[in-house]
Amino acid sequence: MKLAPNSKLVFIGDSITDCGRARPVGEGLFEAIGKGYVGLVDGLLGAACPAHRIRVVNMGCSGNTVRDLKARWQTDVLDLKPDWLAILIGINDVWRQFDLPRHPEIHVGVEEYERTLRELVGRTRPVLKGLVLMTPFFIEPNPGEPMRARMDQYGAVVKRLSAESGALCVDVQAVFDELLAHCHPAALAWDRVHPNVIGHMAIARAFVQAVGVRVAAV
Repeated sequence: MKLAPNSKLVFIGDSITDCGRARPVGEGLFEAIGKGYVGLVDGLLGAACPAHRIRVVNMGCSGNTVRDLKARWQTDVLDLKPDWLAILIGINDVWRQFDLPRHPEIHVGVEEYERTLRELVGRTRPVLKGLVLMTPFFIEPNPGEPMRARMDQYGAVVKRLSAESGALCVDVQAVFDELLAHCHPAALAWDRVHPNVIGHMAIARAFVQAVGVRVAAV
């Protein structure tokens, strides 16, 4: 596995990451880490590599855009001194353009998204042992659907920054596209954004595979 023993792995993002995690810091007992993919990653790492004792921390916040991440970056990332950091952001940056089209002041265009994410990666990469960038996604099989097409543009930014920074990239959209070849979006998320347990498990599985944990296919 790419994570060294006793590494501290921090996840940051929006509601997909948050999933009811504890405040102010998402770690500890009684589902403090949340009920989504972060908790499943913690379980998979603990079950597959118990001797590594990986410390997983969830700093997701529902509704966040990359602007919000920038505002809390010092306290919620840098001050926690992670060895590894995973970032999943961009869904609300796109979604607000579609569900609140008359509120342009809260829209985060792709240029601002790339500029801000690049800044955060640049500030943090030198102090990390490892970085994982995860693409935003929309659980929609038609790539021509407007929100899906826009989301793919933001995903392309993540892939580009991953290559430039030497980060691992988890293509979450590709994970859902594979599932969508076999089921309707409603079987994975009621709103095509917030996954059910199947969707969260698919994200968690892709993440642990990216960091070098073998998860056998059924």
